[in-house]
Amino acid sequence: MDIRIYYEDTDCGGVVYYANYLRYFERARTEYLETRGIFVKECIPKGFFFVVAHQDIDYKAPAFYGDVLNIEIKVSGISGASFGFDYVVRNKKSNQIIATAGTTLVCVNKDIQPMKIPQDIREKLVAAG
Repeated sequence: MDIRIYYEDTDCGGVVYYANYLRYFERARTEYLETRGIFVKECIPKGFFFVVAHQDIDYKAPAFYGDVLNIEIKVSGISGASFGFDYVVRNKKSNQIIATAGTTLVCVNKDIQPMKIPQDIREKLVAAG
């Protein structure tokens, strides 16, 4: 997935503000899941959804206004109630690694209590991994 960096994404030094990568990862996750037939919006009426339980980011190089970043994403580890994603963010033009990251999501019920990932979702995640 490609992300174009706009002025609003940068800090006073002209570098992408560190917390904005969380938004980019959210977008990448959403696109990744939807292209595999997992629509989070459809999960909520079924009584479950996914919450972020852990996030880590290692910043390797700065990104700047006008850059186009490419986010590579893959499923990493699926357990009873949780699964993860790993990301590599690269400058699309230079192919330089900008950041690496990981997210752990937990499947929860409407009371925000952990629950097993539904089998159909699990199968799609396994097939994607």
